[in-house]
Amino acid sequence: MLKKLLVARATAMLGDRLVKLLAAAILTIFVARVLGASELGIYSIVMAWSAFLVPLTSMGLNNNVIRRMVQQQTGQQAMTLLYSAVSVRLALGLLGGSLMLLGFYLLYPDILSGNTGIAIPVLFLLQSFFGFLLFEFYLNYQGTFRSTAYLKTAITLVSFGAKLALLYSGFGIASLLLITGIEFLLVATGQYLLFRYKQQPFMPGETRWPPYHPRWFNKAQITSLLKRSSWLWLSGIVTVIYLKIDIVMLGAIAGTEQAGIYAAASRLSELWYVFPATLATRYYPDMLKAYQQGLTPYYLKLRRFALLFFSAALSIAVLMTVAAPWLIGLLFGEDFSAAVEVLRIHIWAGCFIFIRYLISQHLVITEQEPLSLLSHGIGALLNVGLNLWLIPTMGIVGAAWATLVSYAFASFFFLFIFASTRAQLWQLITARGAGRH
Repeated sequence: MLKKLLVARATAMLGDRLVKLLAAAILTIFVARVLGASELGIYSIVMAWSAFLVPLTSMGLNNNVIRRMVQQQTGQQAMTLLYSAVSVRLALGLLGGSLMLLGFYLLYPDILSGNTGIAIPVLFLLQSFFGFLLFEFYLNYQGTFRSTAYLKTAITLVSFGAKLALLYSGFGIASLLLITGIEFLLVATGQYLLFRYKQQPFMPGETRWPPYHPRWFNKAQITSLLKRSSWLWLSGIVTVIYLKIDIVMLGAIAGTEQAGIYAAASRLSELWYVFPATLATRYYPDMLKAYQQGLTPYYLKLRRFALLFFSAALSIAVLMTVAAPWLIGLLFGEDFSAAVEVLRIHIWAGCFIFIRYLISQHLVITEQEPLSLLSHGIGALLNVGLNLWLIPTMGIVGAAWATLVSYAFASFFFLFIFASTRAQLWQLITARGAGRH
């Protein structure tokens, strides 16, 4: 049952993520072509700050809420736990959005002017409704994957079409940010309405739950839940800093035009990350089953997956390195020629990111989650430090090198630091099967 659920979830996730990534990549190209590098830089900076809001407001609650719900004795206890978590996330969304605006005012006062000065606060306000996404996790627990994925995909496509229409009608970045905010609101409310339509009684014989209302908040339940979610919360924040800080720092140090050129290259590079993310989820039941059979079968399977992931990443890196001048010229034009060198550096980070998805699954299976947080934390510090050092002297190329080095360390080379992971890496290399018969 676990394997069927995860395979169904992985398939639904792959389709949804592919649509989102392709839409984002195509939109990046059109913004660059129609509005230029500086406007693309502004859009990319705002969306990077929007990404910071996700872990800041989720508090690591997503999967933990469902895990604790199934341990409850009655449907009312489970309902109050879920509704309490939603209330916390909604409140944190408003608080987090206010912090984002303060950060924007301190780092980019020029961006918060004119139409963007209205669109950015509205975007962060509407993103606070992402607290309703907890209802999607509960639907997933009940086995509803395709409906939620189809809903999100449909909203993404409508939003994408609206953004392209606005671009061709002469509207600017502010309109795109407003549409993005509306998209956040539609996804959140859509998941809640789907929850109300498809929700099953928690236990046989119980009635359907009443609609969500803040009055169901239970302080005791949510306090216990937040304590258990602290590791995941910190890990989420550190991960987003480690992945998104480059574009934020480029905008503050080198300006929005350089940030836009860098964003064009990094978007093409990061487009490939959907595959290891989805496949790692798909292969998790196989890895778990092998681990239960013993360390040797587990390490043999892990090594096979690692070679598969690395080979795919290496092939992509070589292909993109060779095709970079032609690809950048075709998609973005001569004004973005500086993005060629950035892409040729940034694409190699994928070799480590692909493997990292498997390593993350390994750390969960072997109950070494704190090492995941620690590795991402050191990677985030390394990324910030290298960007502060390299951007002033090397510009966007320096940011690309900072990304590659920090990703390499946080994704793979941290394994050599800790005695436990060094021993496991050696077991992975030396594992031998019983032979074929």
